[in-house]
Amino acid sequence: MIAAAGVGERLGGEGPKALVELGGRPMLAWSLRAFATVPRVRAAIVAAPPDRVEPFEYAVAAAGAEGTVASLKVHLVGGGASRSESVAAAMGLVETDLVAVHDAARPLVTPQLIEALVEKLIERPDAAAVIAAAPVADTVKRAREPRPARGEIARGGPTVARTESRDHLWGAQTPQVFRSPALRDALAASAQRVSEAPDDAWLVEKQGGKVLIHPAPAENLKVTTPFDLRVAELLLAERG
Repeated sequence: MIAAAGVGERLGGEGPKALVELGGRPMLAWSLRAFATVPRVRAAIVAAPPDRVEPFEYAVAAAGAEGTVASLKVHLVGGGASRSESVAAAMGLVETDLVAVHDAARPLVTPQLIEALVEKLIERPDAAAVIAAAPVADTVKRAREPRPARGEIARGGPTVARTESRDHLWGAQTPQVFRSPALRDALAASAQRVSEAPDDAWLVEKQGGKVLIHPAPAENLKVTTPFDLRVAELLLAERG
């Protein structure tokens, strides 16, 4: 199996999240370290922003030099303008039946979660993919107006249109494990669909593939803000 890490989002307007330091290492290194511990994973493909390949080369080399990913062959490719376009670039190097797609902004992923996802997909030949996800805990309100962009202040709105039932709602996370042919077919869809995809599982759903859900632990958080980074530092300290 191969892990393909799609990276390139930014934290607080600085550099890509994957290069932000967490516990003295780039966040990318923590994800590589988790995948390197899973015996089924033979290699990892990192899709870097096309204009930031060199810093990613340095981060990958540093992770290899300290021995945390010595057992993992790590390849680096230039990504695309969107998440799924970056994954498509990485898929060009995938030759295995299964592939795990992971966002390096989730640096606290555990080998146990990766193994559980792979096992669930292997046990379900009728499924095309399985995703880590968390049940939605907050009461969900649908607004009449689109939500403001991050950092913007909504003037006079948005306003509540209705309250949604959360009984069937899950927040999708990564890793997401796919049967490689199913993911390739999904990524071969129209360029517009690929560029607009909220995640790769959505593309597989659109192709009619069955996507399973596996509950993820609370610590599998996504580092999106400086506050998230502080929480991740505390959780890493607890791990020792």
